[in-house]
Amino acid sequence: MDEHKEKIFAFYNEYKRMPSYAEIMELVGFKSKNAVSKIVHKLIDAGFLEKDAQGKLLPTIGAGEVPLLGLVEAGIPTTADSQTLDTLSIEEYLVPKKEKTFILEVKGDSMIEAHIDEGDLVIAERTQTARDGDIVVAEVDGGWTLKYFKTNGSDVWLEPANRHLKPIYPEYELRVAAIVKGVIRKY
Repeated sequence: MDEHKEKIFAFYNEYKRMPSYAEIMELVGFKSKNAVSKIVHKLIDAGFLEKDAQGKLLPTIGAGEVPLLGLVEAGIPTTADSQTLDTLSIEEYLVPKKEKTFILEVKGDSMIEAHIDEGDLVIAERTQTARDGDIVVAEVDGGWTLKYFKTNGSDVWLEPANRHLKPIYPEYELRVAAIVKGVIRKY
């Protein structure tokens, strides 16, 4: 079953959709859709797949888990044992409130000292309130930006993480739309 599961999820990762029964039949080398149905039911019972209201196959959260092997020293090298401590669902880790979460691609260099570079993806969670120091997606005087949210008494402004840029003080309105919860960078 593991070999079949790997082929099905390799298809999912490549095409960003689950394969049809006919495609699964071809992937795993079965001659009948009945055999595919049996393997699909085993994957559903094992918690790797589920069906929606229309009967369409969907991967479950557990299907996207990656082994968590432990810690790696970012200072002085130490010996490390490679043993699986647990698994981690990257989606569950980065997106705890899926219904409030969206992703934006970063353009510009105003947050480089916060290690958010052009081309990075930020994971943002919708909210209308922020605390001093939160990185926010905000609308200021009709334009959208990504900055630190700063307050001092009744004064509110947006602070870039780039020493060459100046803070943005709203002339008319500053509205927080989301707080940044994570950054994704692909090398």
